[in-house]
Amino acid sequence: MPLIPTLDTPRLILRAYRPDDFEAYARIWAEPEVTRFIGGQPLAREAAWVRFLRQIGLWHHLGFGFFALEERASGALVGEAGFHDMKRTLEPSIEGTMEAGWALRAAAQGQGLAEEAMRAALAWGDAHGRGTRFTCMIEPDHAASLHVAGKLGFTRFAEGLYGGRPMVLLERPRGGPGGGAEAGG
Repeated sequence: MPLIPTLDTPRLILRAYRPDDFEAYARIWAEPEVTRFIGGQPLAREAAWVRFLRQIGLWHHLGFGFFALEERASGALVGEAGFHDMKRTLEPSIEGTMEAGWALRAAAQGQGLAEEAMRAALAWGDAHGRGTRFTCMIEPDHAASLHVAGKLGFTRFAEGLYGGRPMVLLERPRGGPGGGAEAGG
């Protein structure tokens, strides 16, 4: 299994998931404010467990994945951010790219933490990732995430449907704007 790096930002530690993160993780994914634009429904504990295991397994099989976001001041798990390749049934396809994503518990939203986390993740991806671009997909009504993506250097390249829901597809060149946070490990 590849070594999962630990990345440091002023307010966060981006790190590998630990088994003791699961209960906090399940609570995050049970919040309607978290899932409103990510699937539309809070996750049952069992579904959160499957997602948790998926996030851990990404690193083993792809050499990249999601990071657990630990708040530096409190040590609390506040969300996740990173990359996956979900083999989505989506046109146009983003398969084979490092698809960026982030999610924060409701109490941590609106504080700039998603941008802070993703700047560190993108800096790591610029140095260690694969391919020529990063992608992400965001529901058109999710103004906050579209704003974060724009600040990270993502630009719209298409629209599509995923799971019957409209999506804005965005891309950012690898090595492009949006990285630059200090990243250790």
